[in-house]
Amino acid sequence: MNEVLLVVDVLNDFEHEDGETLLASFRERLPELREALARARRNGTHVVYVNDRDGTWVDDASNLVRRALAGAGADVIEAVAPQPGEPVLLKGRYSAFDHTALELLLDEISAERLLLAGGATEACVVQTGIDARERGYQVTILADACATLDESIERVALRYAEEVAGMVVMRRGSA
Repeated sequence: MNEVLLVVDVLNDFEHEDGETLLASFRERLPELREALARARRNGTHVVYVNDRDGTWVDDASNLVRRALAGAGADVIEAVAPQPGEPVLLKGRYSAFDHTALELLLDEISAERLLLAGGATEACVVQTGIDARERGYQVTILADACATLDESIERVALRYAEEVAGMVVMRRGSA
């Protein structure tokens, strides 16, 4: 099965209203996110980044990384930044599919299953998963590799993802 690790909204300068909370969650879950990236790269799994455009459509991957590295979470960004050759798409809304070229890219690489990581779980990650399921992809959320703004809302969102939307939610210790 052709898998893709879809990394959602990790290129962040954390200089916004929820930045401190989100950065703390990314730091807490960084080991799992790093491991997901390392495993994908080791196994030859496609790694695709889709990131919030942060108010501008003129950014490119290197500028997003550069701005994120200049922000409060430079340590996190250094650990999870895209490698050369890994696509980075810009999005303007919660879902990585909404008005982006993601579906075209996934079709081109014959993706069947998406592994989702990034942030925030209860917003962009789950919404991306819902849209992916509606398009026929199998979806696994790597919950421990996702940052959150609110763990109680995250639990509800992950339960919805599993029980209603038909996604697999993997947590530490689950197979």
